[in-house]
Amino acid sequence: MSFISFAFMVFLPCAVLCNFIVPIKYRYIWLLIASMIFYSTAGLGAVIILVLSMLSVYATGISLGKNKTKLIFLLCLIFNLGILFVFKYFNFFMQILGIATDGEYGNIQLTNIIIPLGLSFYILKAVGYLIDVYRGDIEPEKNFLKLALFVSFFPQIVAGPIERAGNMLEQFDNPKPIDFDRFRNGFLQVLWGYFLKLVVAERLAIFVNVVFDTDQTIRGAVAFVAIVFYTFEIYADFAGYSHIAIGIARILGIDVMKNFESPYLARSIAEFWRRWHVSLSSWFRDYLYIPLGGNRKGTFRKYLNILIVFTVSGLWHGADFTFLAWGLIHGIYQVIGSIVTPVRDKITKTFNIGRASFSHRIVKTAGTFILVAYAWVFFRADDIMQALRIIENSFAFTPWKFVDGSMYQFGLTRGNFLLGALGILLIIIVDLVNSRGIVIREKILCQGLWLRWIIMIVGILVTVVCGIWGPGYDVSDFIYKQF
Repeated sequence: MSFISFAFMVFLPCAVLCNFIVPIKYRYIWLLIASMIFYSTAGLGAVIILVLSMLSVYATGISLGKNKTKLIFLLCLIFNLGILFVFKYFNFFMQILGIATDGEYGNIQLTNIIIPLGLSFYILKAVGYLIDVYRGDIEPEKNFLKLALFVSFFPQIVAGPIERAGNMLEQFDNPKPIDFDRFRNGFLQVLWGYFLKLVVAERLAIFVNVVFDTDQTIRGAVAFVAIVFYTFEIYADFAGYSHIAIGIARILGIDVMKNFESPYLARSIAEFWRRWHVSLSSWFRDYLYIPLGGNRKGTFRKYLNILIVFTVSGLWHGADFTFLAWGLIHGIYQVIGSIVTPVRDKITKTFNIGRASFSHRIVKTAGTFILVAYAWVFFRADDIMQALRIIENSFAFTPWKFVDGSMYQFGLTRGNFLLGALGILLIIIVDLVNSRGIVIREKILCQGLWLRWIIMIVGILVTVVCGIWGPGYDVSDFIYKQF
């Protein structure tokens, strides 16, 4: 069941209504029931795998609470990561093995295998809980139903945010009363998420898909615009999902961590990753980078650890050489950025460049954006060669295509192209406002009743009327759902 399906539009009001009616002390039971109903639409096999992961982590947690046996911890860790490997990486691993051995090995492939819905996300949640218990950071959860809800909470299970057990379980133990203010706040965040997905991301996707599908013949400005459009498409798509998930959780009485902090306003790649997919970045930092030694074991190990983390991050997104390249590129960005830091510092000091000046910040932000945008090409491309062709084509000098109507020949009419561009502009404005600590929906809620209703009604109408959704449209699911 997808957030953009008609089935979900029926399911969600029922889930919210029952959540209001159920006594607060039993709310976690209803939320678990609703989550399992939601997940059951993925099929019986997917449900069985989810329950096996839950049971293994629960039993191991209880065992670790009595006796911290490293063997039991490792066996459960291997079991859960093994599930992820078999369903997501086995065929890719065999492909690499076949290449490495010139076809002598690697002929075994698992055919007709389907990755269970949300597998990459809930496995990380389960593994994070297991590590926290083993470290002694949290006490093992003795109520299986609460642990099962943490792993399967339906707003998060498909594509995060990847929440921590310490935050979620405490809310199940001490649930918050649900008031009208939480409902309105959550509703506005959900509405913004649907606007990002249906109005902006889906519209940009039409142009991007046409250009990427015919990459060999498209050069210059059109290819460059496609790269920029995809950069905002994936942001609007994934941030849209996160806003919907966080908003629904708030309506249900659960506070979930933010997943984005205006990432395209970052002034370095390292800062970008502190702002983009925050729940995943912080997960890799706490459970992989720091255990590997972080920056505590010398410069070489620091750089090696960065490359390892970003290579793993790339593979986490998908079992393909394009995702591997994307992750490795970001790791190389960070290593190079760290190496040249003394040179940059010397240049700014020599020429008396004010780091806090507007011009300097603009240059750094624009440079970071370009690096991120061109790395996204590998994320979107079907293979490495296609990514390289599109990047090469984007450097062809064809500025006249911005004004001769060429942009309107790739799936979007002039009106829809401009609406997509306006959507990008709105995202930038909202991020600029958010970066100054102003939350727009909270400002809206402070207005008079008549103005609040006008804003909400207009938002709903714009999303419904301008959204790429409904009869005659082939709306795609959220990009991160496939991971």
